[in-house]
Amino acid sequence: MLPVFAAMILFAGKAEAQMGKRYYINGGWQFNGTVANGFAESAQGYGAFAEGGYYVTPMLAVGGFASFNTNNEYVPKKTYVFDSGEALTTDLDRSIYQLPFGATLRYRFSRKIFQPYIEAKLGAEYSMQSTYMANFVNRQDNWGFYVSPEIGFAVFPFHKADVGFQFAAYYSYSTNRNDVYGINGLNNVGFKLGLAF
Repeated sequence: MLPVFAAMILFAGKAEAQMGKRYYINGGWQFNGTVANGFAESAQGYGAFAEGGYYVTPMLAVGGFASFNTNNEYVPKKTYVFDSGEALTTDLDRSIYQLPFGATLRYRFSRKIFQPYIEAKLGAEYSMQSTYMANFVNRQDNWGFYVSPEIGFAVFPFHKADVGFQFAAYYSYSTNRNDVYGINGLNNVGFKLGLAF
């Protein structure tokens, strides 16, 4: 009876090891590019992300995320004439700050050292658009609905270690609107590099 009990414990241990972890935690640096807006179309690495989830099946996880990005664009000096007939000559710095957060649904294709995955994110986004002049700043903030598909992988190269690396590429869209700056939705593309736990 003892050998049978020992074999059951050994088999259960091996099965659990083959299952992989039932959770994931990722975080790191994010490079973001804004697309198709006339306010600040730029690509810069002023961003970070954090996300985590629980595998409800060996391959399918639900979780949450939060990230932020700042994209800046310099506009050389020019003269602006207003409807009142007044004019202003200045250079500008334009900035878009984005803070999306919400829920994730992730499917991984492998539970081994190399774990490719696809992910969908849904949530809300707070955004602030700013125009900086010599001694004046104009800020507008707004909220929108956020959606983002992502493809990436986590790799765990260290034997018996629960830490690895993550790389992912994404597209995101939010419904944020700013009539002052002519923004009707924010489109982004980018990639992420981080640690995987």
